[in-house]
Amino acid sequence: MIDAPQGPQAKPGILDIAPYVGGKSSIAGVAEPMKLSSNENMLGAGEKARAAYEAAIKNIHIYPDGRATKLRDAVADKHGLEPERLIFGNGSDEVFALLNQTYLTAGDNIVCGQYGFLAYRISALGCEAQVKLAPEPNFKAEIDALLAQVDDRTKIVYVSNPSNPTGSYNTGEEIRRLHAALPAHVILVVDEAYAEYVTEADWETAFPLAKAAENIVVTRTFSKIHGLGGLRIGFGYAPLKVAEAIDRIRLPFNVSVPGLEAATAALFDEAHQTASRELVSNWKPRLTQALRGFGLEVLPSAGNFVLVVFDGAERAAAANDYLNGKGIIVRPVGGYGLPQALRITIGTEDQNRAVIDALSEFAAQ
Repeated sequence: MIDAPQGPQAKPGILDIAPYVGGKSSIAGVAEPMKLSSNENMLGAGEKARAAYEAAIKNIHIYPDGRATKLRDAVADKHGLEPERLIFGNGSDEVFALLNQTYLTAGDNIVCGQYGFLAYRISALGCEAQVKLAPEPNFKAEIDALLAQVDDRTKIVYVSNPSNPTGSYNTGEEIRRLHAALPAHVILVVDEAYAEYVTEADWETAFPLAKAAENIVVTRTFSKIHGLGGLRIGFGYAPLKVAEAIDRIRLPFNVSVPGLEAATAALFDEAHQTASRELVSNWKPRLTQALRGFGLEVLPSAGNFVLVVFDGAERAAAANDYLNGKGIIVRPVGGYGLPQALRITIGTEDQNRAVIDALSEFAAQ
């Protein structure tokens, strides 16, 4: 008699997936730490989004509009997109998961950069697909390296633009070259979570390229510049056939009533977006210059954060401990294969000054 396993068994491969570990939120013994670990907007949500959220409370007993019609029309109007081609999710993470679930089968693969966002990989592995990583020797997605990983089982290529956690970006010309070289059956996903913070002149949104293509999806989130990370809402702009296919497996009512209302209001809160951009554009170079003055390596960043590279993993861990001791939470990125680095969100003036002071003391040790 063959002994049967005891209790429910996860399907093969699931328990081999390393779970995603988000940025830490607390420090033992510190009542209100400075949380600079998750690239959130340190100004918070704007007044319009907060007011819309509060007004929506009276309707939380009613299911949300499953088509997200109000937000759909607002996003289409804001970016000049066709509303029927939009996909809304519980954060852009859900859009990635829906893409993987719709297009990946066992033995297929996705391709992404060596340091690309971990969420792409997790749901792909859950679909029994393989993950092929293109080397990033300069902390940036290299077009030729990505193309070299593509084979006849590749279904999706993911590019973070700008990239998290490195802060690097690809130019519009690079994205066009990547798309032009991909087989027609491969979907190119351009994750533009940090698009609103970019000031580099040669960066371009992929929305215009996606308009005319049959295999490009562009994603955005309301978690960054709009300050709505706690509400979990993002969207993708996809070819109509892709959007319709995904809609067949998207769970109903996947975005909440308060989320829909707050996101719609945030979209046109230009004052809040301007203030958020100005905070980052003012303090990112100042923080970078200060840390470099202490002899630290700070990578150029197009996002609302910087990646600080230390002289080895032990030194990075010691810096992280020192910052924690000062009540400051930043993000170790060993899970991305960068144990020698810490990612630091651009915060308020007081928060940024606290980081500078703490790392000045640490570097002097």
